[in-house]
Amino acid sequence: MDFKTIVYEVKESIATITLNRPSAYNAITAEMNMEITKALKMGNRDESVRCIVITGNGKAFCSGQDLAGVDEETNHATFLRERYHPMLKAMKQTHKPIVAAINGTAAGAGMSLALAADYRLMQPNAKFVSAFLNVGLIPDSGFLYMLPRLVGYANALEISTIDKPITGEEASGIGLVTKVINPTEWEEEVWAFAKQLAELPTTSFSLIKRYMIDGMHSELDVFLEQEAHAQRIAGLTKDHQEGLRAFVERRKPNFSGK
Repeated sequence: MDFKTIVYEVKESIATITLNRPSAYNAITAEMNMEITKALKMGNRDESVRCIVITGNGKAFCSGQDLAGVDEETNHATFLRERYHPMLKAMKQTHKPIVAAINGTAAGAGMSLALAADYRLMQPNAKFVSAFLNVGLIPDSGFLYMLPRLVGYANALEISTIDKPITGEEASGIGLVTKVINPTEWEEEVWAFAKQLAELPTTSFSLIKRYMIDGMHSELDVFLEQEAHAQRIAGLTKDHQEGLRAFVERRKPNFSGK
């Protein structure tokens, strides 16, 4: 499928979604919202894909919403429900691991996009910028849901309300990113990380992702029953059988994602 605001490519079981409006620092338009959502669903359906990477072309990861599409007549609730919510739900419903490769500034909704990923890789001089209060809005696109779950209430409140960019090194110190990677090693290390995830048993990963999120809101008895159900599903996979054989044979398992 041809996209206008992103580049979508699949190579060696990894789907890469590159935000591709570098002259606008990859600011998000309605078309980009739609195309990211479509690309996520394509990657989720494609059995050859076992990991998805989201990154930016040029100097920025994503500078947030393109404010050229917002004015005093904008209904912000409708705006979010029609554009951002489908994209974010597609990320959480995707069975494959999603990596945000933060090559430059992730601001506003661009930061929300990174927070919604399962893992965040970041260059040391890249920056997270909340930015919402600068235009008299609250952080949105799932920002206030995801951030405290990653860094705790106190850090999340500070990040959300104090206009101070967070570098990769600072983000690492509070657990906001998985790994900080130097620019000279960026492409190689991002690819190696994605390949590692792509070699995991995909069904088991998807169950962990789903039930870890659900478990934050469930009573223990309810969760334990869900856990038993999920383990039954994992136990019926070919990857489980391969894992058992590899254990007996004292070798590394070769998971197929099935």
